Amino acid sequence: MDLIAAFKIFVRVAESGSFSAVARELNMSQPAISRQIAALEDHVGERLLQRTTRSLTLTDDGRDLLGHAARVLDALEEAETAVGKRRGSVSGLVRLSVPVTFGRLYLAPRIGRLLAAHPALEIDMLLNDAPADLVADGIDLAIRAGAVADSSLIVRRIGSVSRYILASTAYLEANGRPETPADLARHNCLIFNASATPTNWAFSGRQGPVSVPVKGRLRSDSGDAIRAAVLLGYGIAALPAWYFRDEISQGRVEVLLRDWEVAPTPVHLVYPSRRNLAPRVRVTMDFILNEFSVHPVLAELPKQG
Repeated sequence: MDLIAAFKIFVRVAESGSFSAVARELNMSQPAISRQIAALEDHVGERLLQRTTRSLTLTDDGRDLLGHAARVLDALEEAETAVGKRRGSVSGLVRLSVPVTFGRLYLAPRIGRLLAAHPALEIDMLLNDAPADLVADGIDLAIRAGAVADSSLIVRRIGSVSRYILASTAYLEANGRPETPADLARHNCLIFNASATPTNWAFSGRQGPVSVPVKGRLRSDSGDAIRAAVLLGYGIAALPAWYFRDEISQGRVEVLLRDWEVAPTPVHLVYPSRRNLAPRVRVTMDFILNEFSVHPVLAELPKQG
């Protein structure tokens, strides 16, 4: 049997907990995946998975083999990168999960430089504001804003994103401008459910910290939806200024409450702890770290138009 191919399938089945998901991922039939697992079990002489109609779990022997198989696959990739035709090169697919608006406005216009530097590298950029299940979805690397609660992940803080109180000039002309955080209570605030405290906005100013409960008629877990609502004049939002870099410079969107600082949001790179970083993942991580360090757009406030 092709032991390496079987290891690859076994690791992905163990990670995702689904034969059908791996079949779709590898463009194979589900019976073909089952046959590979059965052949691997025959090869090692032990049952590796307990299967029922509703669940799929590893046996004790399966858990033992999973660690060994993962290390074999990582070592194989490192060896291929170190010698032969792939010496000094980075190749293969990196599945990268990023928040929608960040990926669309900030990362996508820059990712071409990474691909140009590594012609054999491929990036599958998955845009999702909700935290993805890295193991089940086969994701190599993710960018997450806010706290990361999953203790099974390796978490590396790469910076923070400054947030501001923003509204379109059209909304402000129709509804007036808040002068203090307390004034937000009489305004329609756009609630971004993906933030840590969506209906409680924290500020710090000369008078000290202030926490303001806010409400509004529109809520969404999509940063793009909140951005569109601001531009359409639906209300006031607490978002990073780079969501509206051009619109602020053009005078279409205004930054409010400038004497008050909104608590910044930490940003992390996360990846599964079960594996060492493959070369393709490491160069992608290094690229993102460099982007955060050399491009101040994530923290700087655009010049008001």
